[in-house]
Amino acid sequence: MSDNKAQASSIPRDKENDNTQNMAERRREFVTQQTQTELNHVGHYSLSPEQTAGNIENFIGVAQVPIGLAGPIKVNGEHAKGEFYVPLATTEGTLVASYNRGMRVLGAAGGVKVTVVDDAMQRAPVFIFEDARQAHAFGIWVNQQLETIKNEAQSTTSVGKLRNIEQYAAARMLYLRFNFTTGDAAGQNMVGKATFAACEWIKANYPGEGLQRYNLSGAMDTDKKHSQLNTLHTRGKRVIAEAKISNDILKKMLGVTADMLFKMRQVSNMGSFMAGSINNGSHSANGITAMFIACGQDAANVAESSAALSFVDVDAQGDFYIAITIPSLIVATYGGGTALATQKECLEMMDCFGEGKAHKLAEIIGATVLAGELSLSAAVLAGDWVTSHDALGRNR
Repeated sequence: MSDNKAQASSIPRDKENDNTQNMAERRREFVTQQTQTELNHVGHYSLSPEQTAGNIENFIGVAQVPIGLAGPIKVNGEHAKGEFYVPLATTEGTLVASYNRGMRVLGAAGGVKVTVVDDAMQRAPVFIFEDARQAHAFGIWVNQQLETIKNEAQSTTSVGKLRNIEQYAAARMLYLRFNFTTGDAAGQNMVGKATFAACEWIKANYPGEGLQRYNLSGAMDTDKKHSQLNTLHTRGKRVIAEAKISNDILKKMLGVTADMLFKMRQVSNMGSFMAGSINNGSHSANGITAMFIACGQDAANVAESSAALSFVDVDAQGDFYIAITIPSLIVATYGGGTALATQKECLEMMDCFGEGKAHKLAEIIGATVLAGELSLSAAVLAGDWVTSHDALGRNR
């Protein structure tokens, strides 16, 4: 390919001010020239392109995902208290209807009790030595210097706080898993910058022998990947949503009994175990993804956030207890995509935009997930899983 041809095929970009209406139009014209595709719908939006600076490069327009409304969901949380209408962005027919049904049942039962029991975001550098004994000595020194390392890390942020550092030894490496609280931001970039500052101080001040190099991530932070470590130790918010539903409500509103749901969960647990699944529930990713897209969250974090632990029981009175534990729910109400036009409106709908609202959003998401778990489980048992897709979804 000639230099002229390569230049002609380069996506138009303004190095000084690229997120403008003019540059967006130029790139849409470029797409038409290169692919003969008119971007009439992609180029139709209400937000200002200038608002997208820091959120996207080579801006050309928007992907318009339909948003449905479910609710109200009654949340008995420590931060979210009362009834909330929930925006769900999806192209899957029946999803909103299913969550809406689960919310009605949970409302009739008195609502969902939701608790955020842990909160941490990680960066996990690895330090490499000549041998394992040197790495072990380094770990002892890190423990001794923890307060100084905290100060170095926290010098880069007014919000992030280094809570503790876990250590994992293997061969001649020592993996350090830095755990931060990050306020109302998701915090991946925040903790990356803070950990880098700490590691640079460590590299400059470690008096021991054998340190060869370090990598800022040794992959034990598992960004946008599930890990069993996160299930046990938490990444983002660890959220537990639970409810007790009378057998009468289940029969009247869902056409199933507590005993039927309990026995189904036993069977499903066996299937999940044999499959090696990270989730023994029904479909937590559906509700989480739909809320993430609507509310300006990083959708790729669903890879971690959708891990879930489902538990059910039946008490002596025959009433049904259901709980879902989400061990790595990564959400933000400040920063990232939360201030973009439609995303901000969806957060404001639940009074979850801005500082001091991240735990509230996490509790509403937890309650929403529980509604979806209950509704789909009942639909599978009652035999209306397929028929509902026939009536409302693409099956029709």
